[in-house]
Amino acid sequence: MALLEVNDLSVRLQTQRGPAFAVRNISFSLERGETQGLIGESGCGKSIAVLSLMGLLPEHAQVTGSIRFDGEELVGKKEAQLCEIRGNRIGMIFQEPMTALNPVHPIGRQVGEPLRLHRGLDAAAARKQAIALLDRVGIPDAARRIDAYPHQFSGGQRQRVTIAMALACGPDLLIADEPTTALDVTIQQQILELIGELVAERGMALLLISHDLGVIAQNVDRMLVMYGGSVVESGPTESVFGQMAHPYTRGLFAARPRLNAVRGQRLATIAGTVPDLVDLPAGCPFAGRCRFTIDDCYRVVPPPVEVSPGHQARCIRLDAVAAAAMQGALE
Repeated sequence: MALLEVNDLSVRLQTQRGPAFAVRNISFSLERGETQGLIGESGCGKSIAVLSLMGLLPEHAQVTGSIRFDGEELVGKKEAQLCEIRGNRIGMIFQEPMTALNPVHPIGRQVGEPLRLHRGLDAAAARKQAIALLDRVGIPDAARRIDAYPHQFSGGQRQRVTIAMALACGPDLLIADEPTTALDVTIQQQILELIGELVAERGMALLLISHDLGVIAQNVDRMLVMYGGSVVESGPTESVFGQMAHPYTRGLFAARPRLNAVRGQRLATIAGTVPDLVDLPAGCPFAGRCRFTIDDCYRVVPPPVEVSPGHQARCIRLDAVAAAAMQGALE
């Protein structure tokens, strides 16, 4: 049995323009010790999808489908029951540490809070364990700085503090939502290496959310590509990057910066803009922005097609995409 099994998960939000599906019928599983990435542009539904796993969705959000964690159904659970799992068996590193940390409490109290709530430690024991955690994630002189406040740390150090909080209770699943956003390249690499070390050290499953292809390529075994709230391609990371069956995946890859690019050369872009959630077509969410669009793309929700073992893509024109890619490779 997989540690996490998500089946036909949909999340409907209320907007000023009416109801909109931020997540549309996504399914995936995650084994113990496995690392999986979730990638896509801003607004594609990545964060909403993972927040649904934690039960942290906006008020009035409606969730359908199934989220089974270690065999236990999470959809429909009461808040008190979710609190027993959240921060205990499922840890989360949030995207922006300055908003994830409480500015009026010292970091030691915040790192120790999960230990007091879920492990029943007293203040002294929680403080001792918090120092050990801060030292493990690379906070210098942790015993002295445990009473400092978030604003007294750099961005990279604050992110390390949030990692310590997420790992405090030794979760089975670690969710990292854009953990390197707004950090410089050197600190990004340090944070990602630290997360990788801790996941391997503790045998946790990792769900890593990013819009950076390089981050996903280097840090996870499997990946999901999301667009318009749907998973449009999924599979082993090496296979997805090796074949890139879906035109959206190809568009993301083509738009990445290149070290050998000619100075002044414009980056490739995906035509059009990401549509509002309420304006998504009834069929393929990428219809209209894709140069392979035909009338059926607007009407038919593409079924998953197996590209190679364990690698699927949702597109009714995969043959045309593959033929165009081959022609481009030969030119």
